[in-house]
Amino acid sequence: MSKVQLPALKPKRPAWNKGRLIGQKRPLLAKQVWAIRARLELAGNLRDLAL
Repeated sequence: MSKVQLPALKPKRPAWNKGRLIGQKRPLLAKQVWAIRARLELAGNLRDLAL
């Protein structure tokens, strides 16, 4: 049996995350959490505030 050689596929464009740092984001600071809570309270979003 002979093996079929397929042409090598070249990506048409570079990957969107090439050269970028990847991984988890840093957790929110307490100051940021309280800012979000204050905005939700002012907007009256009790459901989102409970989450």
